[in-house]
Amino acid sequence: MAEKLYYVYLLRCDDDTLYTGYTTDVTRRIAVHNAGKGARYTRARLPVVLMGCWSFPTKSEALRVEYAVKQWSRSQKLRLIASPDLISELMS
Repeated sequence: MAEKLYYVYLLRCDDDTLYTGYTTDVTRRIAVHNAGKGARYTRARLPVVLMGCWSFPTKSEALRVEYAVKQWSRSQKLRLIASPDLISELMS
């Protein structure tokens, strides 16, 4: 059986804002967002585009990183999109 992974993702909404989320299936989750059935925040800002995605071995680690990224400023999130390896700063 394949090991289950947990993902933190960053979306760019139609109004150019950024949304951070957590999921176990990125493709399905983006489809849900774009169908207008995702988070309330993204429903009014469709369509959304995946800008970055990072996998984690445990749910708790993914949720911890998601929370940390949500605390970041827009400029920090844009730096993360440009340099995805910066996510390792949150894992130490």
